Amino acid sequence: MDLKETLLRQLQFNRDALLWKCEGLSERDLRLPRTPTGTNLLGLVKHCAWVEHEYFITSFGRSSGLNPPDIDYDADPNGDLAATESEAAAELLSTYREVASHVDAAIAEQTLDTPGHVSWWGERGDTTLGDVLVHVLGDIARHAGHADIIREGIDGLAGLRGDNTNLWVPEGGWDTRVLRLTAIAESFG
Repeated sequence: MDLKETLLRQLQFNRDALLWKCEGLSERDLRLPRTPTGTNLLGLVKHCAWVEHEYFITSFGRSSGLNPPDIDYDADPNGDLAATESEAAAELLSTYREVASHVDAAIAEQTLDTPGHVSWWGERGDTTLGDVLVHVLGDIARHAGHADIIREGIDGLAGLRGDNTNLWVPEGGWDTRVLRLTAIAESFG
């Protein structure tokens, strides 16, 4: 397996993790802000979909036939991190899968040295597919991690994947572990 295949496999792994954390939740649960900054699962999906689209499609002069949402960043500088009232969860989840398909094809058809231009990077905008792939992989992985924590807070779903949580459940369960760790933290005053 070459480096491009490895990076693409990791990108897909993190997409899958993010999407898995959305499975089985209501529209409300997907939209409800879960942090002081308003982070929510559906907003993460919307953000990741259009981040991938803009970096891998637009920045390399390609077309997907998809139209990014028209976000008024003056009204809401974080508008890409929340679904509007007219954007349904099923629609955004499907859009992310469709974007991913276009992105995968774009990556497959190019080399890591393929030049691109990321306009919002300013003077550093001239780049390569390899640099963009590493950059976006980091962004998607970070947001998949956010989704891990958010979902665990909603209903306790935790772990790596649906078919392999990769978590050892401690003797006495998670509550016992949390109590022990809390006691240690509290001992520091």
